[in-house]
Order: sequence, then structure tokens, then C-alpha cells
Amino acid sequence: MENLDVMVLRTLRDWRRAGRRALLATVVRTWGSSPRPVGSIMALCEDGAVAGSVSGGCIEDDLIYRHTRAYAQGAAGTDPMPVGAPTFVKYGITADEAHRFGLPCGGTLELLLEFDPDAGALEALVQALEAGQLMTRTVQLADGRVTLAPAARPEALRLDATALVNTFGPEYRMLLIGAGPLTEYLTTMALFCGFAVTVCDPREEYRSAWSVPGATLVSDMPDDVVRAFRADRRSCVIALTHDPKLDDLALLEALQTDAFYVGAIGSRRNNEARRDRMVRHFDQTTESLARLRGPIGIYIGSKTPPEIAVSVMAEVLAVKNAVQLPREMAVAQAKDARSLGEPAVVGPVCGVG
Repeated sequence: MENLDVMVLRTLRDWRRAGRRALLATVVRTWGSSPRPVGSIMALCEDGAVAGSVSGGCIEDDLIYRHTRAYAQGAAGTDPMPVGAPTFVKYGITADEAHRFGLPCGGTLELLLEFDPDAGALEALVQALEAGQLMTRTVQLADGRVTLAPAARPEALRLDATALVNTFGPEYRMLLIGAGPLTEYLTTMALFCGFAVTVCDPREEYRSAWSVPGATLVSDMPDDVVRAFRADRRSCVIALTHDPKLDDLALLEALQTDAFYVGAIGSRRNNEARRDRMVRHFDQTTESLARLRGPIGIYIGSKTPPEIAVSVMAEVLAVKNAVQLPREMAVAQAKDARSLGEPAVVGPVCGVG
């Protein structure tokens, strides 16, 4: 499954390029609880087709009803669909509306609706994203005019009295070293979460059994693959072979990049041995290895490959989303407590105590 924003923008581009009327809805403000974060986008075609989401489905239904009816009336020459300047719309202002639209806890969200976005600007944006560029899209509120510019880093949506600025990035990427059963489960989850996944394994016996469609499978040595991968701030590199000949050099290469997550499977003992090898044989230091994660995964008592994949994917997403995780010592304490039959309390996770 590809990056959701890229899919929405590509679909909207195709509609507009085919001469079909459509709108782009962007979540610009939220109050209280909200089903989708600020910056989320959705495209709506004149025939009611939808790409993306701004809620759990309830607000989409209202937008479809209102605007497909407006498109039909416009085609008949009465009450035409708006054109030109974008407009704002709020949902969930009252408790009754919150209940009607299914917003949790009385939450409220505000959308910016852009009518018939320019197909040429959408084409330029999609091409840049498909080429791996990070882009900002600025919409002038007075007339809907759009300008595009490369971005140096991901930024939160900005809205002022004159313009909306939203940053769009290419797909997040994941490079996995080793093509075993754990990799198959982790690949499936990563694809589902919108990552583009590359799996590297020079061992023919592992590659021949690979069975997950949608991922790129390569056979070069892992350190060469990491260099060619050119990991950036939207990339992660994870070693899953337990084989130092395959993992160590690749991890060292990954630590020289801007990858937001670099880690390797293994126990605390194996992790300590790996770090010791890197210090003794590759002139590394505690500081140079500070970004290397291991053992990887959030502690959930997992033993089977699918459960371990869940724990690893959860940690990757938490790091991606800048969520503070329990320290390694807290995880170790949880494991020790579990071995003694005591409750495993590891402290606050995701803001829940």
C-alpha cells in the first residue's frame, strides 16, 4: 500500500486531467478529539468517488451528499458548484452535530475545500513526490492559486490569514536485511502502513522462499545495498539475519545516513556483543553507536515471528511519529518482572500512564 497522500493527489490529478470536476479537502484545525490529524487530505470527484479520508467516514458521507448534489445542479444550470477561492467548513461544533457526524468526545474539525484544483500543478507535485522529493504546497486563500517549492525538512501544516502551507513527502521507506519468516510479517505490516519496502538477502535459500508481493527483493551484499538505498529522514534500516557477516557492515553504513531508525534483531546479550564487535573491529565508540537500536521492538512478551513483527513495527511507527518510548532499562525490568510472575509495568507509553 503506497503513501496515502501520494495516492490521493495522484487520483485527484487523474480526475482533473480527464476534465472531471473535483475538490480537495484538507483538515486545517481540530478541537478536542479528532478522528484524523491536521494535514489529512481527501479528494472528492463529481460522481461521488472518494480518495483519502478526513474522518471515520461520517463527514465524507456529508461531503459526498452536499457536493455531488451541487455538481448535478450545476450541470443542470442551477445552484452551480463553487469555483475560485477556497472555503472553510466546520463539523462538530455542537454536541448534536458531534453525535450526528460521529466525532468522538464532542470533537470539532475544520476543513479547507479547494474546488477544481489545477491539473498542471497537481501533475508537477505528483511527479516531484514520485521522484522522492519533499515538497511544500502553498494555497492562496483569496483566489486558490497554488505554488510549489522543495522543502528541506518535514513541517507541520501552517495556516494564516492569507495562505495554507502543507508539506508533502514521498513514501516512507524501509530496508530489511534478511528474507526470513519474521521479515515476511514485518514487510506485510510495513506495506500496509504505507512504507515502500526493500528486502536484501544474498542467500539464495532464503530468497527462493520469499512470498510477499509488493516489496523489492535484491540479492547484493547488504552494505552495498544500504549505500545504494541512500536512506534519508523518511527511511529506516533494520537487520534481521542474526549473522554478523551480513548485519554489521550494513548497520555501520546505515548509521552514516539520516535514517530515522536503525536497528537490529537480537537479545540484550546479542546486542551487547554486536556493539562490542563494532568497537573492537570497526573503531566505533559509544557515541557513534548511540543511534543503533537493539534489542528492537516494544516489549509485549512476543515470542512468535508475527508478534515480534508487531512489536518492531509499533516501535518504528512510534519513532516516526516522535512518540517517547520506555527506556531500555524499563523494558528490561518488565522482562525480569514477567520471569518472576509479577505484573509487567513499564511506565507511560503514548501518553497513557
